[in-house]
Amino acid sequence: MLFALGLGDDVVAVTHECDYPEAAGELPHLTRSVIPAGLPPGEVDARVREVTGRGDALYELDEETLRGLDVDLIVTQALCDVCAVSFDDVRAVAERLPTHPRVVSLDPSTLTEVLGDVETLAKTTGIPDRGTELRGELERRLAAVREAVAAADHRPRVLALEWLDPPFIGGHWVPEMIELAGGIDPIGEAGVDSRTARWGALAAARPERVVVMPCGLTASESAKQAKDHLDLLAKLGAEEIWAVDAAATFSRPGPRLVEGVELLAHLLHPELAGAPEGLEWSRVEVAV
Repeated sequence: MLFALGLGDDVVAVTHECDYPEAAGELPHLTRSVIPAGLPPGEVDARVREVTGRGDALYELDEETLRGLDVDLIVTQALCDVCAVSFDDVRAVAERLPTHPRVVSLDPSTLTEVLGDVETLAKTTGIPDRGTELRGELERRLAAVREAVAAADHRPRVLALEWLDPPFIGGHWVPEMIELAGGIDPIGEAGVDSRTARWGALAAARPERVVVMPCGLTASESAKQAKDHLDLLAKLGAEEIWAVDAAATFSRPGPRLVEGVELLAHLLHPELAGAPEGLEWSRVEVAV
């Protein structure tokens, strides 16, 4: 969001998961996860529950590096403890820094709130006009999607899966994205946390399309999770199953959620909405 507002040159450090645009990935990383990389999804979920159950943090913050950067502003989030350093930890570190930086926590639960954060961050950094301009651009693109799919003869039932072992139903802004793209989410609830569900309950929702979007994973990683759970996905009875780049366009509350809506519109209504450029996705083939 900071880069989209034209503030990339002012960003001096990021988290270990900040990888867009390319310049962001070249900056110093201030965080690391205590969960080892490369674990299967079921073990990731088990480790997360174990660590949080003990009351321990999932992420560590490099206070020494941060101290040497003389920052004026720290942008963080408290929406999801599984996705970022604890807000209380960030605030405590900020109070110990000699520059006493301001800490801004962006915690949107809906797509509208994500767009609102664009303006909030722009005002915080002294460029309110640019925030208004960027939000307007994003809203115009969403309106174009809404207009394109308005002519659809049918709005398919769409199941978004944010994890597969155990299965998590898409929450927060994802049900809104499905609706804007010309679909119906029969089981997800907008504005609330994603939640686990049994595979039988997912099948009972009678999805016509399934979008595999494991939180924070790329298109190839999503496709691998789908392949590893192919039998369970097949039992959902959907006509089409897609694996998408969740990290780029679904998991993170920033401007690229609009690209996610554009992609969904193409997947659900390819005759009405063109494919957005620069995104990766794949169709998951299941045996009939």
